[in-house]
Amino acid sequence: MALRIRSYLPRSLYGRAALILVAPIVIIQLLVSVAFIQRHYEGVTEQMTESLVYELQLVRELHLSGQRDRAQQVADRLGLKMSPAGSQTLDESPAFLDFSGRVIQRILKEGLPDVVGVDVNSRHRAVLLRAGPPGDQIDILIERRRLSASNPHQLLVLMVFAGLLLGIIAYVFLRNQLRPIKKLADASEAFGRGQILPYRPRGAEEVRAAGAAFLQMRARIERQIEQRTLMLSGVSHDLRTPLTRLRLELSMLDPGPEVEAMEADLAEMDRMISGFLDYARGDAAEEAVLTNPLTLLQEITTRARRMGLKVELLPLSVAGAVPEVWLRPDAITRAVENLMNNAARYGDLIEISLSWTTRKLIISIQDDGPGIPPEQHELAMKPFARLDPSRNANDGSNTGLGLAIVAEIAISHGGALQLGKSLRLGGLRADITLAR
Repeated sequence: MALRIRSYLPRSLYGRAALILVAPIVIIQLLVSVAFIQRHYEGVTEQMTESLVYELQLVRELHLSGQRDRAQQVADRLGLKMSPAGSQTLDESPAFLDFSGRVIQRILKEGLPDVVGVDVNSRHRAVLLRAGPPGDQIDILIERRRLSASNPHQLLVLMVFAGLLLGIIAYVFLRNQLRPIKKLADASEAFGRGQILPYRPRGAEEVRAAGAAFLQMRARIERQIEQRTLMLSGVSHDLRTPLTRLRLELSMLDPGPEVEAMEADLAEMDRMISGFLDYARGDAAEEAVLTNPLTLLQEITTRARRMGLKVELLPLSVAGAVPEVWLRPDAITRAVENLMNNAARYGDLIEISLSWTTRKLIISIQDDGPGIPPEQHELAMKPFARLDPSRNANDGSNTGLGLAIVAEIAISHGGALQLGKSLRLGGLRADITLAR
């Protein structure tokens, strides 16, 4: 039951705050309408109708005693319009919301024993009372304001107007308080995707403190990224310089098995260094740009085919135009190529598909290789992990960083890397989920 109720509640902060604001106002108005308006006006109607019953009894007694002229004079003096009963039928069904009309009918019928009918509906702002024995019936027209409080709807209109006015004022105030929180959330989410949005702390003291802390954190992270980029550039240069000298020295030696083995070792060291640097560098140095993912995948597929890979880009399974998203093209290219190279190493056919929802974008790479056991999926995405030799899902340099690099790239885009079994090809299925 609680889950059902929760599914109908608003999910956004604006919606929940509006619900907290509007619900008490509506409840109070309903309570006032039921407890005050209905009961109060019914009580007032009872008192006013009971007072008028005595005047009607006097007029009826004079009329029944034969003093009809006297009864007419008294009725005129009392503001009652008395006339012989007409032939029209009385409408004794009050309107649905005419609570006071039901009270008027009940009191008049209880106070006057010879009442034939009480029409509270067919006369505008008047009540038609028909009373008397057969053959001597009279109609008495009574102004409605003498039987019930006038204009009871004015209080309802005033309540609704006051509620709307207070609701508008509260909404404006609430929006001004929630807008800084929304801007802080947008700036934080954008920074997680590699975008730097201009942000200035505003709002209440607590929100300003959170905004200032975010700016300080963002500045520290930017400094660390810049320092790491500079350090990695220096490390890359310092490590590859001696490797280049070694290659040059080996090239000057006479060819032989020992020289070939040493050159293979140097090539493996170069691949290992590239893998380490790619993992450490990530995609921090690249800025996110608005990109069409389908166009990017088409370019990746074309390059892979030129390299001899059997890659197929499947048709779109989602109707509509492909949405452009903020991402780092080089990083996504590196991630997709890592997965394709891994798939080509252990299988023959590779299929790439693109799908999306309102909140995320999914790039799927499938192959017809042996796959990875489900119990090793989490291990495969950890840095420097080693899997079963029959299928080492990481980079060919055997550094254990291939899937780890892809996972880091997906996380930096507000998404994740998910591994599973390909239902189409029977091998591995890797889904790169990116936040839109």
